[in-house]
Amino acid sequence: MTTGGRGLQPRKQPRQARAELTRQRILTAAAHVFAEYGYAAGTTNRIAERARISIGSLYQYYPNKDAILAELLIRHLDAGGDAIRSRQDEDEPDSMEEIIRGFARPVIANHLDDPQLLRVMMEHGPRSPELLEKIARHERERVAYTQELLERHPEVRVEDTYVAARLVVATVELVVHQLIAAPDSIDTKRLENELVAMITTYLTAAPGGTDGAERPRDEGRAPGGPDARPS
Repeated sequence: MTTGGRGLQPRKQPRQARAELTRQRILTAAAHVFAEYGYAAGTTNRIAERARISIGSLYQYYPNKDAILAELLIRHLDAGGDAIRSRQDEDEPDSMEEIIRGFARPVIANHLDDPQLLRVMMEHGPRSPELLEKIARHERERVAYTQELLERHPEVRVEDTYVAARLVVATVELVVHQLIAAPDSIDTKRLENELVAMITTYLTAAPGGTDGAERPRDEGRAPGGPDARPS
């Protein structure tokens, strides 16, 4: 796995439709090759052969297979972010259970194309500073949106909405990544139902093990959040 940014940038940014089509062919071929052969055997020669271009043409666009895998990973992140943002633009369901389902479903859908490719991206995807910043930015956006929702929804009983928002975002992402990419398959509908039930119960259960009595939550953002007020 590459951790630095060197050698991960595409060499050629397409400016013409034909060049963009060639780049798409390379990425599509790479997705198939990585899924079929894994990372180690997913060579640039195999990618070029699958894309039906010369190896020299491939190197005009990407310096190595890590750069190709990095772009596949970025596109995976962007697709997931776009799906979640489109959900945010829709009318919000009344129940917390359906809201959490709206979080979980697009994340699951974004991981269903090819579990083997997902496994390769998880285990070998390069971690350049630019990619890590993109991951962090996506997470900050989701956490901010989730915290705002938790603070105003009447069913929510958690007291620390900032930590709760981070838990919700991390749980959905990590659980789906782990189970969809696992060698033994899991029924995605059952995964969705159980994940939604687990998170909804956490958010709506009476805090502190009380007998269902409602305890008022502190107004404003929770201590430790990015906008916490000093005491």
